[in-house]
Amino acid sequence: MAVNAADAREMERLANEANIKLMVNYWNAWVPPSHELFRRVRAGEVGPVQKIVVQYGHHGPKEIGVSPQFANWLYDPVKNGGGAIMDFGCYGAEWSVWLKGRPSRVYATTRKLKMEQNNKVDDDATIVLEYPEATAVIEASWDWPYSKDVVAVYGPKGSLLARHSTLQRRLAEARGPDVPPDGESLTLEALPKERSNPISYFVNCIRNDKPIEDPLSARLNVQVMEILDAARESARTGKPQELR
Repeated sequence: MAVNAADAREMERLANEANIKLMVNYWNAWVPPSHELFRRVRAGEVGPVQKIVVQYGHHGPKEIGVSPQFANWLYDPVKNGGGAIMDFGCYGAEWSVWLKGRPSRVYATTRKLKMEQNNKVDDDATIVLEYPEATAVIEASWDWPYSKDVVAVYGPKGSLLARHSTLQRRLAEARGPDVPPDGESLTLEALPKERSNPISYFVNCIRNDKPIEDPLSARLNVQVMEILDAARESARTGKPQELR
């Protein structure tokens, strides 16, 4: 949403003051597995959420051939605020707030594994969010050997695992050598047009004066930025950060 939480809060304030729509566009909001996972979690299919594991990233902006303009921004510690921790850590924070709400404490570590590139920002980050009865682990990286977009949610009744185009469920009682490690594949219905892409959704909200819903709302994403601020401070100091 922004380079820091202070800027995000100011964006939200100005949008509210001017009575205009403000949406944060995450790609995972436009694919069926995300909404079906959220629906099933809310329906209690896994029971109380105890652990969320988010693995997002790829083998690096330079490696996948982003434009020079985009690369100059991504690798700038001031303009982007960090490397992989910002580029992909935002998705894990988004998922965590959407599914579980605001955490109480944040701990993070960052690494520079591609030393030969002499980047000024991290290329690998791990963020741990603590809840009173749950933990979220966010693995954001430019060092995966291939692209990853995996969200796994665990509870006493079982688990749900979403990728870009698939969703799998494994029930707690499903055991044995014939059970797939990630569970059975679930059938997904296509999203309606106004929920399947950002332009259609945004225009629909404007024309019909509908609120921007989570996980696209400014309210949720201000909290995402507060988590990322705390994560960067934790990585800098080596100490967990309390969220108030």
